[in-house]
Amino acid sequence: MNLYLLIEFKFIIIAAEMSSHERADDNLSNNVTFQRCQYAYEFAKPFITGKKVLDIGCGLAYGTRYMSEFAAGITGMDYDQETIESNRKRFEDIKNLEFKHGAVPPIPIDSESIDVVTAFQFIEHIHPRAEFLHEVSRILKPGGVFLMTTPNAKMSLARNPFHVHEYTFAEMKQEMDKLGFQYELKGLTGSEKVNQYYEANGKWVRSILKWDVLGLHKRIPSSWLTVPYNMITNFMRKDLMEKQDETLQITTSDFGLSGQDLDGCWDIYVIFTKK
Repeated sequence: MNLYLLIEFKFIIIAAEMSSHERADDNLSNNVTFQRCQYAYEFAKPFITGKKVLDIGCGLAYGTRYMSEFAAGITGMDYDQETIESNRKRFEDIKNLEFKHGAVPPIPIDSESIDVVTAFQFIEHIHPRAEFLHEVSRILKPGGVFLMTTPNAKMSLARNPFHVHEYTFAEMKQEMDKLGFQYELKGLTGSEKVNQYYEANGKWVRSILKWDVLGLHKRIPSSWLTVPYNMITNFMRKDLMEKQDETLQITTSDFGLSGQDLDGCWDIYVIFTKK
């Protein structure tokens, strides 16, 4: 077996292992996505300091652990029991951090018992989204805050098989207005280095999609796409890392929030305060 086939076989194995989840880890080739996600946890710091926090969709809990440095107490929640057990073992020495299994919604938490709820890159993964938002409101104390991020559909390059629905800013505004919530919308922007990376990312994706002349990737079941999606995404990010040295230099300082030109922003940020 030649070197190319060995590399391809390795990527197939990695993709198969990841196919049931979408997780942002901190390996080098994933640096831009990791920093993009990490920015949300740093943004949350002034809201969570000294507060009782629930982090929904905690995944591998790197962000939950970070927030535990500032929160009075924090619970990470995820639908995957194996992930929850792994997090408990890895972070057992952090006394103000705990983990709870839950397939949200409903949220298995008492009403009006939480100061701050965070759900970063989560809502796009579930069907009962309005029910989820109502549940968040239920468990928040009066004056409590909900911080949420989700990808901006207008900036997505291709179908993500792990996402049930991606919002535009207009859709998110409509969703929040319909629920009668007091909220603020912001958009995640990137530096020139970030935007150059995503421009190269877009060229890479288009070079693959040009072979799908019938648009089959938009119509076939999402479960059929998870393995090839992970394989291609891993290979693409590794290729971009090797071709663009700036990729590894990008940090959370390369991201920021804006209230203008929202449709051109990478992520939607929602700050909801319970009346």
